[in-house]
Amino acid sequence: MLNIIMKYNKLFAVAIVSTILYACSGNQKPVDMTGESKKESNKNEIGTVTEKALSTAARLPGQLKPFNEVNLFPKVNGFVKQLFVDRGSIVKKGELLLTLEAPEMESQYQSANSRYLQAQETALASKEKYQRLKEAAREPGSVSPLELDNALARMKADDAIANSERSNVSSVRTMQGYLNIYAPFDGMIVQRNVSPGALVAPGKATDQPMLVLQDIRKMRLEVYIPEDYVDKVDLNKPVTFVFNAMPGDEHTARISRSANALGSMRSEAIEIDVDNAKQYLKPGMYAEVKIPMRSGAKSLLVPNNSIVRSTEQEYVVAVRDGKAVTITVKEGLASHDSTEVFGSLKADDHILLHASDEIKTGDKL
Repeated sequence: MLNIIMKYNKLFAVAIVSTILYACSGNQKPVDMTGESKKESNKNEIGTVTEKALSTAARLPGQLKPFNEVNLFPKVNGFVKQLFVDRGSIVKKGELLLTLEAPEMESQYQSANSRYLQAQETALASKEKYQRLKEAAREPGSVSPLELDNALARMKADDAIANSERSNVSSVRTMQGYLNIYAPFDGMIVQRNVSPGALVAPGKATDQPMLVLQDIRKMRLEVYIPEDYVDKVDLNKPVTFVFNAMPGDEHTARISRSANALGSMRSEAIEIDVDNAKQYLKPGMYAEVKIPMRSGAKSLLVPNNSIVRSTEQEYVVAVRDGKAVTITVKEGLASHDSTEVFGSLKADDHILLHASDEIKTGDKL
């Protein structure tokens, strides 16, 4: 009986093992739950380049600058004797701002004046001698022609020396006038960098000036127009601008002047004269300027997410014959969903959305 029970237990165990092996070696395969997402991720989203009329105005930053500004440097070496202005002083054209002193210049003037007086007396004596000889020469044989010619030459030479010394006196007097610094125009002193007793000397533009004078009754609002817009700006229409420090206070004016040339940043500078009679505007203030554009100008627009930006360039990936072609572009105006671009594109070109720098020219899409 015991043998029969052990035999049935062995058969039961073999049946269980067979069932497990059959289940493990079946034809059923695990379900790939990520296959569908991989298939979706491999799909490339394609967008289209559109051509639309350019916005009627471009919003560009601008900065206020004084209508006139000058750094005042001394023209001669000297010490600051008196200062009549300070930072914030309102001055008129021709007003005395400060005086310098240079003791050696006074001695130079005295010396030049003495030489001039001496030369003047010599020239006067030579002239009188020539006049006497000329009167005496009326009597035949009393004065030789050679002696008369020599007297005339001597008179002319002494007169030239006297004129030269007079010029030297005027030059030294002019140099003395440089010791007084006057305001070249009406304005306000915004910097004072010297004090009485300071030694000053003529310097370069990079040196620190004695005073900085600005005329802020009228200001220049300077705006730089990017190269791609210079031919689209309508210089005859008024512009509107709002200062960042005074939001909501919109101003209107006309473009006063244009550089008509591109600067180092590949942009053209324009200026808008802004009245500041009440002087509530300050140099250096920033503004958002709405520049009118010529009607009919059109631009190429691409979706914002199609532009790839790297440290070297900005580009889009065009789809041509099923392959990728990277095209370098320059960005212009941007909106919430599209950006104006400049490059080797045309309307209705197909471009890749959500492109990345991993996609290279020639890759199959």
